[in-house]
Amino acid sequence: MKTVLVTGGTGLVGRFITDELHARGWQVTIAGRNAPPSGLFPADIGFCPLDLHPSTDYRAATRGFDALVHAGFSHRAGRYRGGEGEDVRGFWDRNFLSSLQLFEAAKETGIERAVFLSSRAVYGRQPPGAPLTEETRCHPDTHYGLIKLACEQHLEGIARQTGLCGSSLRVTGVYGLSGATNKWKGLIEDYLAGRPVTPRVATEVHGRDVAAAVRTMLEAPPDAVSGAVFNVSDLTIDRRDILSPVRDRFGCEHPLPARGDPATLNVMDTSRLSGIGWRAGGRPLFDRSMADILTDQSLSS
Repeated sequence: MKTVLVTGGTGLVGRFITDELHARGWQVTIAGRNAPPSGLFPADIGFCPLDLHPSTDYRAATRGFDALVHAGFSHRAGRYRGGEGEDVRGFWDRNFLSSLQLFEAAKETGIERAVFLSSRAVYGRQPPGAPLTEETRCHPDTHYGLIKLACEQHLEGIARQTGLCGSSLRVTGVYGLSGATNKWKGLIEDYLAGRPVTPRVATEVHGRDVAAAVRTMLEAPPDAVSGAVFNVSDLTIDRRDILSPVRDRFGCEHPLPARGDPATLNVMDTSRLSGIGWRAGGRPLFDRSMADILTDQSLSS
C-alpha cells in the first residue's frame, strides 16, 4: 500500500484530499500542529505533529512516505489574500521558507512524488475577460500569490534536477460541504437575514474535484506531471445561482442580488489537466452540493 503525508489535512480542502486518497487505497497520515478531533477521519488515518516554521525538522516528518501532498498554509483565520496581517516576514518564513525546506526534505528522504496546492492568485490582475492558461504570464499582486508562485518554481526546479516527481495545482475557489464547513454559509445567512448581498460572479471547483486532481498527480505517469503546473477549475457561479435555491427552500421574500458580469471574468483553462484524465463534476455536482448545504439545520435557526 502506498503511503502519503498530507499537510493541512484537516482544512476544508485537506479533508476532501484525505478522504479521497483514503478511499482509493492510500495509507494517509495527516501532518499539522494539532491532531484532528476524534471521529473526523477513519481510525487508520495517522497523525504526524508538524509546525510550519523554518526551525522544524521536516526530514523526520517525511521519512518513510512514498508521497507528499502539501496543502498546509499558515495565515490569519478566514483570510488567504491579506492573511499576513502585520507580520509579513513571519508570513513568508512560515509559508515560503518552510515549504522550500519541506520539499528539500522530501527529496532527501526518498519521497517519490510531491504535490503542491497552489492558487489562481499567482495570476494576479489580468486583462478583463482574458482566459488563464498555465502559460499566462503571472502577475501576483498579494503576498499570498507571490509565495504560491515562488513555491511552484522551487518545486519545479527540484523536479527538473532530481528524481522527485513534483507538480503544482493552481486551484480556484473551492466549494462543498465538509462536515459543518461550508464557504457560503455566511453569504446564505446574510441573504436570509435581509442584509445586502453584493453581486459577484466567480470561478469555483468542488473540493471533491480538487482531491481527484491531487490523486491524478500521484497516479499519472511521471513524465505527464513532473515539473508541471495545472489549472484546477470548473464552473462560473453567480451568487444568484447560490441564493436562488436558498430562496426556494426557505420561502424567503428578500430580493436576489443582481447578476455579476461574466464577460470580465478570467476563466481558467483546464484542458491540460483534462488531457491526463481528470474530469470535473460540473453543474450536477453543484446542484447536489447545494441540496446538501440546504439540509444544514443551522441555516434555518
